[in-house]
Amino acid sequence: MKKIMIEKAGAKIWRAKLVRPFTTAKGRHDLLENVLFSVELSGGVRGFGEAAVATHITGETVQETLKNLKEAARSVEGRSLPEFPVVAEEFRDRFAKNKCALAALEMAFLDAATREKKMPLWRAFGTRPRVLTTDMTVVLGDVPGAETATREILRRGIRSFKVKVGRDFDRDLKRVAAVARIAGKCPVYLDANQGFTAAQTLKFLKELGWLKIKPALVEQPVPKEDWEGLARVTHEGKVLVCADESVSSLEDAKRLIKTRAVGAINVKFMKTGILEAYEVARLAKKHGIKLMIGTMMETPLAVTAAAHFAAGLGGFDFVDLDAPFFMAENVTRGNFVTRSGVYDLRKIKAGIGVVPLLP
Repeated sequence: MKKIMIEKAGAKIWRAKLVRPFTTAKGRHDLLENVLFSVELSGGVRGFGEAAVATHITGETVQETLKNLKEAARSVEGRSLPEFPVVAEEFRDRFAKNKCALAALEMAFLDAATREKKMPLWRAFGTRPRVLTTDMTVVLGDVPGAETATREILRRGIRSFKVKVGRDFDRDLKRVAAVARIAGKCPVYLDANQGFTAAQTLKFLKELGWLKIKPALVEQPVPKEDWEGLARVTHEGKVLVCADESVSSLEDAKRLIKTRAVGAINVKFMKTGILEAYEVARLAKKHGIKLMIGTMMETPLAVTAAAHFAAGLGGFDFVDLDAPFFMAENVTRGNFVTRSGVYDLRKIKAGIGVVPLLP
């Protein structure tokens, strides 16, 4: 049988306007500016991957990522599709400090391979696709803005809220109280994006307790290197703590699991690449650690790829795949999240099911 080869590959900057700035404790996105990576097989099938660059979180840059993926494109041309595991391992080392580039490369190969095999991407991770329902984020801002966002989210039909905190203690307290009041019995998650100390987080939780508000989860309350702080909030805060920025590798996950520093991990392709994300998720499930599937600021291409991962693998307690709701323009064809936040991938016949609208 003739081998399927990578005939062409390429990388380009990919931009899209946002509905509003996406603001967190560590920075903000005013514009989606990512890198699109593509491969074309000898039979004409194409696969696409996206590198979502979050400089304020990872230190990666768009230009660095573009340069690395252009070099990768030259390197993979002429390789055979069955070499993917070898190629992925090779670039895991080369892109050790540029994991979003690794994610884009792996995504494009997996998209092409599953399109070639005429099977949906979720089948690479499991035997059936679970239906997922995402939360939606209330970004940093003022109290009226949080109230408006909460009502908009409810009108969509979404019934779980992630509230960004970590920049202004008193204002954040009022914002969370406003969201909880309007959201009623809907679960509210807090995401500090490393913005608090352990002491501040515990005080914040105590203040919320006096208001009779108990968040369902607190995500990355302290700086990513503050392992002791994570453990302290877990043990003293009487709340489920989820590590995000603290887990950017399988080794990080092993350390957090060994020390029982958190009860949940947010799995993101852009932190680890896809194959290592799979290893992180399997390890966490084995040890009874809850899982969240999340993304950076990504288009429906990468977000739907993450949805395939979670839907196929299963076991994800929290779904944070709301990035497409913040986009002001369509840059892809195919979007499998409903207005009310439901991802049902059963109609996808091959690959991710989403392709970029290229000029």
